[in-house]
Amino acid sequence: MSKPIYVTQPVLPELKDFIPYLEQIWENKILTNGGPLHQQLEQELCKYLCVDYISLFNNGTIALITALQALNLEEGEVITTPYTFVATAHSIVWNKFTPVFVDIDPITSNIDVQQVGQAITEKTVAILPVHCYGIPCDVEGLQVLATKHKLKLIYDAAHAFGVEYNGQSLLNYGDLSTISFHATKVFNTFEGGAVVCHSLEMKQRIDQLKNFGIVDETSVNDISLNGKLSEIHAALGLLQLKTMNQTLQNRGKVDDYYRELLANIEGIRCIERLKVEKDNYAYFPIVVSEPYPLSRNELFEKFKQHDVFARKYFYPLMNELSVYKSYKSDTPNAKLLSEQVLCLPMYPDLTDNDIQKIVQIIKSETAL
Repeated sequence: MSKPIYVTQPVLPELKDFIPYLEQIWENKILTNGGPLHQQLEQELCKYLCVDYISLFNNGTIALITALQALNLEEGEVITTPYTFVATAHSIVWNKFTPVFVDIDPITSNIDVQQVGQAITEKTVAILPVHCYGIPCDVEGLQVLATKHKLKLIYDAAHAFGVEYNGQSLLNYGDLSTISFHATKVFNTFEGGAVVCHSLEMKQRIDQLKNFGIVDETSVNDISLNGKLSEIHAALGLLQLKTMNQTLQNRGKVDDYYRELLANIEGIRCIERLKVEKDNYAYFPIVVSEPYPLSRNELFEKFKQHDVFARKYFYPLMNELSVYKSYKSDTPNAKLLSEQVLCLPMYPDLTDNDIQKIVQIIKSETAL
């Protein structure tokens, strides 16, 4: 039997290189609460990502929930995209805001700025776009809207680790950006995440919120969650950073080879990545449409017959889930893309032979 090819595979260092970090943790006997490795990782990430302030979290979802809480927004609506993972919408509702889903640009898969502008009302308090697949949103257009209407702009940048756009980190746009360090992401700490902000005052507020709102031994100023990242997770992050540039280079090679082999197959479109100074090649989504002989779902099932496990990402849309159907939305572009998109396997160790096998499965239908 052939070895299965999964949609992603976590990048892990050599186990022998991880042992010294564990020995340091055992010697320090500090496991959490902002220990030395946690502090070191924050410093190293600020340098690597070219950001001023970063607060580490135990996962990207708690980071996003806390980011919204940190802005002290009044009750109201938050405009977002339905073409995303559930954490984006959940973070809005968890903070007792009302999500307003607007449509996407079908080419970039990101939120449509014109649709955002049309959705703004007196109830709107913030905009929460997603840099889908690590592709930058129209950050300039969104900032114009946020400034004009005095709205907060928070980016769900779960996919955008390391992306640089217009001469700076993509994470520097907006009031806050959140990242995910989940095992499937470009940079992982097993589980983890972070909030990027632009002032020491905001970082201190975020750090308090991720620790139950505790200020000191006798004071608690907010009702908030426990979002602290452990020393073991921080240790893995420090080790991962050492090979990050090579990881991104290898991902870029996989992306290039896919595009070369998939060129000129009718009905198969690779979602284009914007020209950026530094890309992370977080995913490899294709769009399956006529005249390709199979539907997206049929191709998905055919892959499984050959032990290739792609992913319908994002499907279903947030506004088609039962828990979100009652919220306002009209998103035909997002609906069509969710029914046609398929993320092919993408990770830095994916071999040329694996890529050839995947593309041959696609091409085999066109030869019938």
